[in-house]
Amino acid sequence: MKQITTPITDDVIRDLKVGDAVALSGMMVTGRDAVHKWMMETFIKKTRAPQGDDLQVYEELKKLLNGSVIYHCGPVVSGLDTKEYKFVAAGPTTSIREEPYQADVMKHFNLKGVIGKGGMGAKTLKGCEETPAVYFHAIGGAASYIAQTVTKVHGVFKMDFGVPEAIWVIEVKEFPVVVTMDSHGGSQHAVVDASSKKVLEELMTR
Repeated sequence: MKQITTPITDDVIRDLKVGDAVALSGMMVTGRDAVHKWMMETFIKKTRAPQGDDLQVYEELKKLLNGSVIYHCGPVVSGLDTKEYKFVAAGPTTSIREEPYQADVMKHFNLKGVIGKGGMGAKTLKGCEETPAVYFHAIGGAASYIAQTVTKVHGVFKMDFGVPEAIWVIEVKEFPVVVTMDSHGGSQHAVVDASSKKVLEELMTR
């Protein structure tokens, strides 16, 4: 298993291939649907004017995400009243929902990795080649185990999105993932889709 710490360099990313098992350590942030749409509309496509603390959060995210990782996760968090936050469950959410946004977000923030489950499509794969970046597949159904790799919650932005959709800034140690989309055009998800389609077509002709 390869040990990788954020921030991650382009050389490290280009050395990763589909099938590589990785233990991630360092800083990362969580981001789901609301976060990706907010990033796109406010700062990338600029179809929405910044409001409230948008600009302040954006400047912080530029520093946090540069060379780092965004995790598609809707965590269960304790300590909300005292702000002594702790991740109780931190399983990956389905990534394909972010397909319209992910490539643009990766390029804009110089993201080196995206963590989620289920894989992503052709637009994100192209973004992985161009940025460069990789897609890390996390284990679905292991939310409490993954939460144990979160050693510290440094803070949270956009709590008005709701706890699962907020931007959580976390530090992890040896977070287990597998590279399933790399910066060379490799996608295990595309391979599985093609082989499944072939089996389905054979079944339909019987």
